[in-house]
Amino acid sequence: MARYGQAFKDRAVARLLPPESSALEVVAREVGIGVQTLERWREDAQSMPARGRAWTARARLEAVITTAAMPEAAKSAWCREHGVYPADLDKWRSSATAALAQPEEARASPQATRADRKRIKELERDLLRKDRALAETAALLVLSKNLEAIFHKGGDE
Repeated sequence: MARYGQAFKDRAVARLLPPESSALEVVAREVGIGVQTLERWREDAQSMPARGRAWTARARLEAVITTAAMPEAAKSAWCREHGVYPADLDKWRSSATAALAQPEEARASPQATRADRKRIKELERDLLRKDRALAETAALLVLSKNLEAIFHKGGDE
C-alpha cells in the first residue's frame, strides 16, 4: 500500500473542493490515485474545520477576482458558502496587490534566471573538479607518509 505525503493529499483534495471543484474521476486519473481513496481524502478534509483547509494561490486569486465586484451582502454569502472569512479575502487582495506592485527590477527575468542556472552549473562543476583534486592530493599525501613510514621502519632494523 503506497503512502502519500500530506502535501500531496492536500493538493489533490484542494482540486476537488471549491473554488476549483474539479471532477473526482478527472483528478483521480491525473494524479494516479483510486477514486475511493480520493473520496476518503475529501471526506477527511471536509470533516476538518474550514480554517484548516489550505487554498492554493491560484484559488485565492480567483476568489478575490470573483468577489471584487460583489456588494457586501453577496460577498458575505459567498464567503459563508465557501468557508472563508471576509477578512481573509481582504488579506488575499492586499497580498496580491503587494505582489503586483513590486518593481519590475525586483522580479527575476527569464534571461537572468537562465543565466543564474548556467552560472550555478558552472560553479558546481568547478567545485566537483576541485573536490576530486583535493581528494587525490590527500590520497597521495597519505600514501607518501605510509611509504616513508615503511622505509624508515625497515631502515631501523
